[in-house]
Amino acid sequence: MFGPFRLTNPLSGGLLWKIPWRLSSHQKYRQRQRLRRVDNVVATIDSALAKQGLSTRKLERWKTEMPTEQEMLPKDKYTVFDRKVKKYRKGIHKVPKWTRVSQRVNPPGF
Repeated sequence: MFGPFRLTNPLSGGLLWKIPWRLSSHQKYRQRQRLRRVDNVVATIDSALAKQGLSTRKLERWKTEMPTEQEMLPKDKYTVFDRKVKKYRKGIHKVPKWTRVSQRVNPPGF
C-alpha cells in the first residue's frame, strides 16, 4: 500500500509481542522458586494448624493431590497439557497468568 498509511516493517511482521517457544534458564529458575515458595507456605500452614490440633479439608486435599517441587518431573514443571497443541503440551509461559496460577497436575499419560 502506498501513501501516508503504508505499513511499516514492525507492523507487517506478525505478532508485535513475540513469546519465545521455550523458557530461558532464568525463567525456569524463577518457576522452581515459585513452586518451592508455595510448598513452604503449605508446610507452614500445616505445621501451625497441627500445633493447634486443627486441620482443613482443602489443605489435606492439596497435600494428597499436589506433588511438591522435588517430586515433579521437569516436563510437569515447565509445560502444561493442552489438547489443541500437536503433542498435547505447551510451555507454561504461554498460559495466561502463569506466574500466579499453580499448574501442577496434568492428565495421566500426557
